[in-house]
Formats: sequence, structure tokens, C-alpha cells
Amino acid sequence: MPTFRTLDDLTLTGRRVIVRCDLNVPMKDGKVTDATRIERSAATLKELAQKGARVIIVSHFGRPKGKPAPEFSLQPLVEPLAKALGKTVAFASDCVGPKAKDAVAALKDGDVLLLENLRFHAAEEANDKAFAGELAALGDIYVNDAFSCAHRAHASTEAIAHLLPSAAGRLMQEELDHLAAALEKPQRPVMALVGGAKVSTKLDLLGNLVGKVDCLVIGGGMANTFLFAQGIEVGKSLAERDLADTARSILEKAKAANCTIVLPVDAVVAGEFKAGAANKIVDVKSVPADQMILDVGPKSVALINQHMDTSKTLVWNGPLGAFETSPFDQGTVVVAKHAAQLSKAKKLLSVAGGGDTVAALAHAGAEDDFSYISTAGGAFLEWLEGKDLPGVLALKS
Repeated sequence: MPTFRTLDDLTLTGRRVIVRCDLNVPMKDGKVTDATRIERSAATLKELAQKGARVIIVSHFGRPKGKPAPEFSLQPLVEPLAKALGKTVAFASDCVGPKAKDAVAALKDGDVLLLENLRFHAAEEANDKAFAGELAALGDIYVNDAFSCAHRAHASTEAIAHLLPSAAGRLMQEELDHLAAALEKPQRPVMALVGGAKVSTKLDLLGNLVGKVDCLVIGGGMANTFLFAQGIEVGKSLAERDLADTARSILEKAKAANCTIVLPVDAVVAGEFKAGAANKIVDVKSVPADQMILDVGPKSVALINQHMDTSKTLVWNGPLGAFETSPFDQGTVVVAKHAAQLSKAKKLLSVAGGGDTVAALAHAGAEDDFSYISTAGGAFLEWLEGKDLPGVLALKS
């Protein structure tokens, strides 16, 4: 990962600082229903304001397809932003042009301004240099605090970083520091846990991880594909049988890299997928033809936790079973709680991310004790796949 400047490297008083945040929050009836992203952006924004910067926030919201659409306005975020920052937030009804220029000109040291949705301009997603130039003209410094958007080369995440002195905000810095500690300069042994429904969506991820970690646990529906690839019948379970050759090649690559692959040895099976369905625990080699695997069994959980006990670093992406539906959440819950316990005791550095992962760890009541949970989704996955993220590369000092 490239080295990058942070807020500590900047002189801020009286400077106009453009901050790229990810304020793409869930809304219902014009009200924010989950302010997590706003709250996580607050640290950078507060620090800038306290140091006398003139803070100009830019963000996208939804998919307005390159033209203004009232339902995608950032105006409803002014109040929750002001609450999170403990100060008034001004608003401009465009992110470039006369309205934006006038609003920026009115700023005093320590003031905060939110500009309208970047995606009201098609040039934003096109990474248009001229549009980036218009944005850059509003500020003296650019700060990217939106790691969750760093996998997109857009005008506000990539092109603008080449036009102004640039740095990572505190949220971006925290994310990059934890990711580097998890896979780039980790304490070994390193264990990765990858779950989820399909191998096809995580081929690049698995291919990258087997070359970087000491132990790779594969769970969820994707484990069924690996079991099938080894000649084990998995009944009516979700499995991508056409990817058996791909699964075998990943196993071979892992063997060559001295990476231990851990697959389920027992499973919770049921004849139907519904809450409270009649179920039983079987050896993975004894799955009845009319049943489906919906969770890992207790022996698998014990095996995973045993590997975790000897690991120093854990990277987690995806659940071990159909965690949304009881009783098929138990495998994920027990392993997540064990990881949380080791992390709390400072015996394990645990970094997790991806939509289902965040929900699964919250369901297990384990999220507060993990070392770091990324809410970045796609950017976190692309980083796990070993891809360069344009928004991060652009910050390289």
C-alpha cells in the first residue's frame, strides 16, 4: 500500500479544504435511518474545523444518473451532520458553478459547508478532468475520507487528488492502517475466514488470499462447492458444481503456497430453508440426498476456533452459514464471539468487512470487540482481492 499524507502533514488555518466523504446513507421519507457513515466522518470534519480550516464537504448520494433529482438531494443531511459536528452546517444547491463559489466565498475559518450531490453531474463518474478542475478551484487542499469509494476512479476520488495538495482523512487513515496491519505487514500466523453463498463472486479474493495467509477457512454455500469438488455429495445444498475444477485449482495453489485450507467436517442440514425447520447434525460425508447444508456443525466450529487460537491476525469476510435464519446462525455466532473474545484480550488482531459480514457480526453481538470493522463493502473486497484502489493510489505521496 502506498505511503500517504495525513492531516498531521497539513497547515490548515484559513485554508479551504475539500473533504470527500461517503454520506450515501439509508433514508426513508426524507429522514436518515442510519447515521453511521455521518458519525464516522465526523472526526475528520471536527478536527479540520477546530484547526481553523474552511471545510467544504463533497459526497455522492444514490444513483441520480448524472442529472439533478430532488429525491437524491443532500439537503436532508444538513441537520444530521450539524448534530454530529455540534455546529451549524451551510448548504449549497450545486457542487460547482456560481452557487458553490458564492457559498465557499462566504465561509469563515472553522465553518462547514455541504455541497450538493456530485452525481448530479455525469462528469463525476466519468472522472472528467475539467469537472475535477472546477471542484479543485473551490479549495486549497483536498482530503479523501471515503475509503468506501476508493475503488472507483471518479473526479472527486481520483482526478482531483492530482490537482491539489492531497491527504487521507482520519477515517481513511484508520482503514488503511488496519488493512496494512492485516495483510501487508501482519503478525503471523494469519488466518482468513471467507464465507458467503458463491465461489464465483469470490474467485479473485480466494486466489489472492491463498498466497498471503497461513490458514484459509472456507464457509457458507461456497464451502459446498469445495466439498463437491473433492467428491463429497452435498445433497440439495447450494453449490456451484460447474466450478469444481476452479475449486480444485485453488486447493492446489494453496498447497503450493503452504496455506492450510479448512473446510467443514460436519454440518447442520435440513429438508427446507425456513426459520425453525427440523434439522440435524451430520458428517459432511453423510449429507442425505434430500437435505441441504445450512450451517457448519459443532466439530467444524471447534476446528476453526482451534486454528484461531494459534493465529495472531484474522481477516473475516462472509458468514459461515445462513445466519439470517435461526437456528442456522449458530456457527457464525459462536466463531464470531470467539474472535471477539481473543481480540478483546489483545491476543488477536481482527479485521472484518463486507455487507453480510458487518450484519453477521452485529447479529452475534461481536462487533464492538473486533479490532476493526470496515463498512467499505466493495472497496474492502477489492483490497482483499489484491487490486490497486484508484482513490488510494491518487493519495500516494
